[in-house]
Amino acid sequence: MATKKTVKKVDAPIDQHETFVSLQKTFADSEMSVSEKLKTLYELQAADSEMDKIIQLRGELPAEVEQLENEIADLKARSAQLSAVIEQLNRNIADAKLSIAEHESTVEKYQRQLETITNSREYDSLNKEIENQDLLRQIDEKNINDTRFEIGARKAELEDLKDHITIRTEDLKAKKDELAVIVESTAKEEAVLQERRDACAAKIDARTMSAYERIRQSVHNHLAVVSVYNGNACGGCFNTITPQRLVEISSNTKLIICEHCGRIIINPDFE
Repeated sequence: MATKKTVKKVDAPIDQHETFVSLQKTFADSEMSVSEKLKTLYELQAADSEMDKIIQLRGELPAEVEQLENEIADLKARSAQLSAVIEQLNRNIADAKLSIAEHESTVEKYQRQLETITNSREYDSLNKEIENQDLLRQIDEKNINDTRFEIGARKAELEDLKDHITIRTEDLKAKKDELAVIVESTAKEEAVLQERRDACAAKIDARTMSAYERIRQSVHNHLAVVSVYNGNACGGCFNTITPQRLVEISSNTKLIICEHCGRIIINPDFE
């Protein structure tokens, strides 16, 4: 007797651009009833909306903190670059001083040779070399003076940077303290909402969750799930809903998507 083979269902990968027709099919193909899934989506949106309100209480503080952190990081990087430049300039001065010592040593050597030279041609040649060495020594001395001037300017710039870093660091601390107070005041409420959200998300299949998150990100008020407004309009874009769709929404047996804004529309009774 032939054994009947079991066909294993393979879930298709989630497509960020899939049609809502396929999403509706997946939504209905579940052990949980469509009505229960719609109610869960409503509860998920409610939790997310409350969390959005908490985030709005923080205002621009998170962005301001991040901006200050980036600014301070840039200032510190610039400070490190300036310190490296100053170190290199100091090394250049040290090298120039060694070069001056070598020129002076060479001049002394040539001057001793002059005392034993009797040939005028060699005498003139040595004097020329002495002049050249002296000229090179003067160039090194000028470079040292110019480099010291540049070091002074760089150090002044570095001090200004350090002062700026100190001021911005104090600003950052004040912003972080202000943000911490707000976060602490809403921490318990946020934890409860996060728990509610996680519980709802755990009941919804990955494909529907992906669509839900995509809709939330695409609309300005982050409302992916809305109810019927004023008896016959979408609660998201306020466009009129056809009578047939109103019947389908009230039946709680099908996932209904607004044909104008793409939001999920649910029965007002869930509220």
